[in-house]
Amino acid sequence: MMGNGDLERGTTTKGRNQRYPQSYYASGGTYDVGYSDSQWTSWLVPMIVVANVAMFVVIMLVNNCPKNHNGYRGDCVAKFLGRLSFQPLGENPLFGPSSSTLEKLGALEWEKIVHQNEAWRLITCIWLHAGVIHLLANMLSLVFIGIRLEQQFGFVRVGFIYLLSGIGGSILSALFIQRSISVGASGALFGLLGAMLSELLTNWTIYTNKAAALITLVVIIAINLAVGILPHVDNFAHIGGFLSGFLLGFLLLIRPQFGWLERRNLPADTRLKSKYTFFQYAFLMVSAVLLIVG
Repeated sequence: MMGNGDLERGTTTKGRNQRYPQSYYASGGTYDVGYSDSQWTSWLVPMIVVANVAMFVVIMLVNNCPKNHNGYRGDCVAKFLGRLSFQPLGENPLFGPSSSTLEKLGALEWEKIVHQNEAWRLITCIWLHAGVIHLLANMLSLVFIGIRLEQQFGFVRVGFIYLLSGIGGSILSALFIQRSISVGASGALFGLLGAMLSELLTNWTIYTNKAAALITLVVIIAINLAVGILPHVDNFAHIGGFLSGFLLGFLLLIRPQFGWLERRNLPADTRLKSKYTFFQYAFLMVSAVLLIVG
């Protein structure tokens, strides 16, 4: 699909005389035989995982429970870790830092964003996590969702969706949660889920098991949104990230319709179909308008 030396590519495309695989698995289903494309090498998603883990280590170093904890809710957990030990479970059951540490390092807080002009918190909160459990849950989800998308669409588009969806989730969270702080990459992760759904809808013609792919993806999204009902889970960030990613997917993850890539093998007098369908153009235009208005 892309030429040699594409900025997003981890490898160059194959030559014209080389055959691609008959089909390959994508987000939620298989593509029809006839639509083929080599894959990018995934490096951005692993780097995001490494960055999040490194940031959590920094958070715990700054937190320094043995020095800063006053002991009113128990002792630090895992004291053998020294400065990296966790706050008492009565204060943070996720094995992580104190809320004051997260606030100091850039957690999402409505008061500071609106009245103290600290809009940078809309971005920094995406890279903070409340504890080891929170971090592991988000990073495992990112690996399973993000690597597959990056292999199909490259790091530029996936990175763009990840970051903007995270900001979209932060904005909706800040609008509705004004009495507590919020951290985590959940909004960005839900953006990738939303992008997977819009990618399936806009590229409908190149899927074989359409119904199965759609049902599977919808069930996964519903389960993840249902988790947001649990206490202390920021579902507004989930919804904001999902909507942002859903709209961005129509803009950035569009593929040529089925059969278009095989046009060069047809007789010269054959009437060629357009690269994209009317519905793909319609989805793209509506999504662009909604994103601008939003």
